[in-house]
Amino acid sequence: MQPSPSSRARVIDVLRSSSVFGALQTEIIEALADAMTLKSVHGGETVIHEGAASDCIIFVISGGLRVSRQGTDGQLLLYNQIQPGQSIGELGMILGQARAQDVTAVRDSRLALLSRQAYERLLQCFPLELSQVFLKAVYDRMRNAPDPADRHLAQTFVLLPLQHQQQHGQQTSLGQDLTLAFAKHGRVAHLQAAADGSKLLLNGQAVPREALPRIEEEHEFILYESSGEDCAWTRYAFRQADQVVFVADADADPRLADIELTLCQEPGYLLKRRHLVLLHSPAQVQAVPPAPWLLGRDVERIYPLRRGRLGDSARLARFLTGSAVGIVLGGGGARGFAHLGVLRALQECGLAVDLIGGNSMGALIGAQYALGHDLADILRHTQRFAAGGERPTLPLVSLAAGRRVERDLKRMFGNAQIEQLWRPYFAAACNLSLGNTQVLDAGPLWKAVLASNSPAGLLPPVLMRGALLVDGAILDNVPVQAMRMRLGTKLERRRGNGLIIAIDVDVRANLLADHALKRLSAWSTLKSKFSTRAPVSPGIAEILYSASHVGSMNQRVRTIAQADHYLEPPVGEYALMAYGRGADIAEIGYRYAMEKIGQWDLPKQSDPPRA
Repeated sequence: MQPSPSSRARVIDVLRSSSVFGALQTEIIEALADAMTLKSVHGGETVIHEGAASDCIIFVISGGLRVSRQGTDGQLLLYNQIQPGQSIGELGMILGQARAQDVTAVRDSRLALLSRQAYERLLQCFPLELSQVFLKAVYDRMRNAPDPADRHLAQTFVLLPLQHQQQHGQQTSLGQDLTLAFAKHGRVAHLQAAADGSKLLLNGQAVPREALPRIEEEHEFILYESSGEDCAWTRYAFRQADQVVFVADADADPRLADIELTLCQEPGYLLKRRHLVLLHSPAQVQAVPPAPWLLGRDVERIYPLRRGRLGDSARLARFLTGSAVGIVLGGGGARGFAHLGVLRALQECGLAVDLIGGNSMGALIGAQYALGHDLADILRHTQRFAAGGERPTLPLVSLAAGRRVERDLKRMFGNAQIEQLWRPYFAAACNLSLGNTQVLDAGPLWKAVLASNSPAGLLPPVLMRGALLVDGAILDNVPVQAMRMRLGTKLERRRGNGLIIAIDVDVRANLLADHALKRLSAWSTLKSKFSTRAPVSPGIAEILYSASHVGSMNQRVRTIAQADHYLEPPVGEYALMAYGRGADIAEIGYRYAMEKIGQWDLPKQSDPPRA
C-alpha cells in the first residue's frame, strides 16, 4: 500500500527524527518515503522468519519489533528491539543472504518496507549517501547501543486479573497505586476501557481511541488495565504490552485461569515478560506460600502485595521498570554492624531496598531487615545474640557444639519462611559436599542464617538433604553474583536490570608470624596474647578465619566488577569480636556511606510512607 499524504508526512517525520537517517538531505528522505510501502501488523505477528529470503528493508514507523531466534537447545533467545526511526534487514538484502533471525512485532505496529528493486533504484541516484547511512544503521545495531536521539518506545504493561470479580475495587486500586509509582520514573498513562466501550479512560478522563498513537509518544510508561474478560479490549491491551502482570487474590484457587489458557495461545506470548501479583489483606503478617502458584505457570517472578500498601506497589514498579535495588551484605563478625549504618544512609538518601542478601553476619542482619525490623532493633537483637556464647565440644566435628546458636536463631526468626517474606531475601553458604556456593532463598529463615553463620571447624555444618553447609566465605563472602542473577530476567541475555550495592566489611590483614619463631605452638600463642613484647604467634581463631576466606580473596576483583557500587567501610580497627562496639561501628558505616552516596548519580526513589 502506497502511503497517503498524511502517512507520507508521518514517514518523513520519523526519518528526520532518526539519529541515523536524519542526517540525510531532505531530498533523499523524501525519495525514501516515496519509494516505501506501508504495512500494519498486530502485536505478536512474525514479520521476518529466520532463513527466509532478504527481499526488503523494514523501517519502524510506530510500535516496535523484537529480534529473536531459537537456541540449539530449543530455548528462545531474545536480542535487540527495533524502535520507531530504526530499520532492520539492510545487511541481508545488500549481501543477498537469508534472514539470520526471527523478527516479531512486540505490539501493534506500522511499518514502511523498502523493496530490493526500490533500494537499487535509489542507490543509482544517491550511491554514497545511502551506502554510508545503511552501513551506520547496521553498525549501531551490532553494537546494540541505544541512541538518545531515537524516538523513545514507551514501556507498556497490562494488569490482567485472574478473578473477574476484581474489576471494580481491589484491581482498580492496584492500577492507581502502580500509576503513582510509575510517575516517579516518568510520565505515565493509565488506560482503561470506558463502560460503553466507545472511548478510553486516560488517567480517569475519557479520550477517543484514535488518541492511542499520540499517547504512546507523550508518555514513558503506559499501564493498560483489563477486567480479565476475554474481550476485544483485553486482547488489544495484551498485544500492546511488553509485560503482562497477572493479578490474583492470594486466597484464590492457584490453578491456571481460563484467561491465561486463552492468551498463551496468542502469537508473541513467549516474547512478553510475565509476572504474577498475589494480593493479600493489609494486615497479613506473612505471605502465602508461592509454590502452588508456580505449578503449570511460567512467570518471571511472584510478587506478594498487601492491599493499600504503597511501598509494596512501589517495589513492584521498580522491578517492572528495571530499577530495583539489590543490597549485598558481606560477612565480617562485629564489623558487620557497619551494614546498619549503610542501610540508614540509603534510607535517608531515598534509595529503597528491593532485594537483600548476604553471608554470615550480613545474612543475619539482612534477614532481620527483610522481616521489616527497625535498624535500632536489629542492632539490639544482634548484640544480644552475639553475647550468648557457645559451649566447646569434643572436637570430632567442630570446636563448638552450636546448639545455643541454633536455639537463639529459632527464637529470633520463629516459623518465618524465606519465600513468604514481603521483601525478597537470600543467604549464601558453602556446600562442602558439592564444592560450590549454595544460595538459600526458600525454607526456614533461621536455618538459612544458621548455615551462613557456621564457620567450618568452629561450628558443625548444617545438614540439608544430606549436604554439609558452612559459612559461604570459603568461596564468596560478598555474594554479588547471586544477586545479579536475581535482578536479571529469565529470557534476556544481559547483565541485569537493576542496581546492585555491595558492602564489604571483611578488612583483610596479612596473617604472619614473627620471623623469630621456628614453629607455632600453644605456648607461643598464649605469650603473644598476654604480652605485647612476645613474638606474634597467630591462634586457631585467626588461622581458621583466614583459611575460610581464601576463596573469597581470590575472586574479590570479579566480585567488585559485578557490583554497580562496592562499599568498604573503614572498620579495620575493630576486632572481629567487638560486638559491644556495634553502635560505633554502625556510625562509621553511616558516615562513610553518606559520603559515597553523595558522589553517585542516582534518582531518588524512596518508598511512600507505610500505610
